[in-house]
Amino acid sequence: MEYRAIGGSTVVTPNLCFGGNVFGWTADEKQSFLLLDALRDAGLNFLDTADLYSRWASGNSGGESEIIIGHWLRSRGGRDRIVIATKVGADMGDGGAGLSARYIKEAVEASLMRLGTDYIDLYQSHFDDLGVPLEETLGAYDDLVRAGKVRAIGASNYTAQRFAEALDCSERHGLVRYAAFQPHYNLVERSNYEAEAADLCARSGIGVLPFASLANGFLTGKYRRLSDLADRPRESSVAPYFNERGIAVLAALDKIGTRYAASPATIAIAWLMTKPAIHAPIVSATSISQIADLVNATELALDSEAVRLLDRASG
Repeated sequence: MEYRAIGGSTVVTPNLCFGGNVFGWTADEKQSFLLLDALRDAGLNFLDTADLYSRWASGNSGGESEIIIGHWLRSRGGRDRIVIATKVGADMGDGGAGLSARYIKEAVEASLMRLGTDYIDLYQSHFDDLGVPLEETLGAYDDLVRAGKVRAIGASNYTAQRFAEALDCSERHGLVRYAAFQPHYNLVERSNYEAEAADLCARSGIGVLPFASLANGFLTGKYRRLSDLADRPRESSVAPYFNERGIAVLAALDKIGTRYAASPATIAIAWLMTKPAIHAPIVSATSISQIADLVNATELALDSEAVRLLDRASG
């Protein structure tokens, strides 16, 4: 995948992105370093984080994930071999939020400092801000790209209509254009993205980076009954998938996994990669052993029969 930015600079990413929301939350700095080393050694060098991560964890104030990545980069070197995506706009709890030009330019400096770098490969609007004109937001990004602080921009959690309006705004005003779209999309969360955004992204040449690609762990197959969720950090976000459709998806993943000698997680990610415009599903892990599933997914090409079975089970 290529993100093209003003000035001819190009950012090339692999076909899998590691979600850095776990850094400073379910993985402390020591474990995060082990995960980052394992990813690098496996050839996976695309990291997705946000200034918000992980403010929700006890004792955190936000920025912890970026700080850990920054410490790791300073310790290991090789910044030019790592693709970093981060986000702006979420409520940081200190009065900072939104997509005004003033706030974006303040927030990017804070992210650059935490990451210990002088540029961000992909800077993304974390949430839409209906109170700020699109032209103002995109103008701020345009300035950052021209200054070399950002190479390309993307948007997360936008409706298809607003994303289309943003693309049109860039075209009309000659401003940097969103190159990536980050929707909630996986085998058990299909309707919102597929209804309108999928076609828009395919027609517009947008790279899609679906988040929660494994449905917060449900699609790994490690949760088979509600009791498996006891005392888990993501209990409330996984429980809704324990319905007839969710169980059918797990059964299909098991069946195809047996045929391919692959885990449910590997199959679920490989399914995403068969869809138009999907360039880099975002996935997370908290243990080194889970990295193998991610690597296997990049090497597995599902046949049409497997894709149809998963489509039917999850439709």
